[in-house]
Amino acid sequence: MNKLLTIAIPTFNRAALLEQQLAWLERSIQGFESECEIIISDNCSTDNTQEIIKKWQPIFSKTTFKSHRNQANIGLMPNIALSIQAASGQYVWTVGDDDPIQDNALSFLLTTIKQNPETSLIFLNCYGRDKLTNKITVDRWFNSDSDTPQINGKATLQRYLKESFGGVLFMTATVYKTALAKRALQQWPSSCKNLAAQAYWTGFCALNGSVIVTKDNYLECTMHASYLEQDPKWSIMMRFSYIPEVYVKLLEIGYAKSFCWQMILQNFITKSDWIIFLGALRRWPLLAINVIISYWGLVLKSLQKSLSSPKALKASL
Repeated sequence: MNKLLTIAIPTFNRAALLEQQLAWLERSIQGFESECEIIISDNCSTDNTQEIIKKWQPIFSKTTFKSHRNQANIGLMPNIALSIQAASGQYVWTVGDDDPIQDNALSFLLTTIKQNPETSLIFLNCYGRDKLTNKITVDRWFNSDSDTPQINGKATLQRYLKESFGGVLFMTATVYKTALAKRALQQWPSSCKNLAAQAYWTGFCALNGSVIVTKDNYLECTMHASYLEQDPKWSIMMRFSYIPEVYVKLLEIGYAKSFCWQMILQNFITKSDWIIFLGALRRWPLLAINVIISYWGLVLKSLQKSLSSPKALKASL
């Protein structure tokens, strides 16, 4: 890994937005070209994404610029994972093709990495703007007052999973130590089927080193912009399937039993989640029944994991 940072951009059918992101990167990378690698993973776009990539590749001639086009659309999470697997930098920053990033974010990130080489995970703070109203509705996703590395990465991540699960899932906010992110993918090979799997990848990294959560904002998170949220079935799957499965997996690698149990069972006691379930039961009864059966299966699985030997939990680490 001769590069310090891989900037990995998974993309699909958003050529104009990708071009805007590459324009930001061209401004920001000046002076840091030798320290960075750029990877674009095109998820079989049908627009002019490939033309944009070819246009910009010579502009980044001073740095390593790689691109790959999947032969078929493999899905969002597999494409993100593919970008991580392709990274050769010591750290990998997964950057959304549509997320506004401040021009000073890259220089700050590289400086921070150099000053804290043992850090396993970095979260870049951000504010949230509602796409529907164009108003800022979240001032800061992460309540951090210092850029100092938090030595107890597990405790730090548990705090932010509880306070801001959505922030943890914001792809562009996350910078992984590459070797650890790849180990996380190996540890849970089917994680790409889970739309909340980034919480596990970050959890794995945090368990194996210190975590930095920046006090200042460097990004904008555009809320209600994901095409996933346009699927009415997304909410019930996220709450009763994807998220509980993540906590079962975190329990397996050594996260606190009491914490994981609390987060798994919150769906059972949270009124809004039951409203979502009952609404799904009226619209898609078969799906809702299958999801709730799967959910209670995860509850039982977490109970079995809680009763297993602590040595078994960390055997894979």
